[in-house]
Amino acid sequence: MKTTVTEIADRIYRLSTFVPAVGPTGFTFNQFLIDDEQPLLFHYGHRAMFPPISEAVKSVIPLEKLRWTTCSHVEGDESGALNQWLAAAPNATPAHGQIGCNIWLTDMADRAPRALKNDETLDLGAKKVRWLDTPHVPHNWDAGLIYEETTGTLFSSDIFTQAGACPATTTSDIVAPAIAMEKAVPFMPVTPLAAPTLRRLAALKPRTIALMHGPTFTGDGEAALDALADYYEARRN
Repeated sequence: MKTTVTEIADRIYRLSTFVPAVGPTGFTFNQFLIDDEQPLLFHYGHRAMFPPISEAVKSVIPLEKLRWTTCSHVEGDESGALNQWLAAAPNATPAHGQIGCNIWLTDMADRAPRALKNDETLDLGAKKVRWLDTPHVPHNWDAGLIYEETTGTLFSSDIFTQAGACPATTTSDIVAPAIAMEKAVPFMPVTPLAAPTLRRLAALKPRTIALMHGPTFTGDGEAALDALADYYEARRN
């Protein structure tokens, strides 16, 4: 496996590993590094992927410089390498929403986590990251996302997931591929929370949406999120 590094916004890096053996067309797994006075890593990745991903991070910053680590929810590709990162980055603090800290992170992490309130902001230096509680979006009760306010970058986890190889960035439609994926693999529960949560994210008017499984989208993030919300709203009616 090879992890490629692409700067998708000012000092925000996509660390991407394409695994052709997953599914019929392969699958992309992305982590994201925000390089600042207090660098932050979003998504830990699978344990087996830690070697290439950590080497990719080291191509940008020394691991001892990393100060924050977090992810959307507990799942192998999101949190599998949690303690490998904490061992390799001794100055990093794992962070998550209060629910995540209560139900898994405090027990599973080898270092005490920082619990973040909904809409709480971490000041990384030049950049500011806001934690957003998004229970069951994309899935799991503990789910949350982060939004980097200065660049308008939403880190969307499994929202907008698509299969197959993809470019690092795109201005093309990300809604139709996400709907096709959801129809094939219905991973996001169609609850009363789905559409309102997506519309709450749309209200942020993100200029960049950093997909965990797919390319990074640049363009009208509000319209993309509202269109996906329309789809989930129709699913409930």
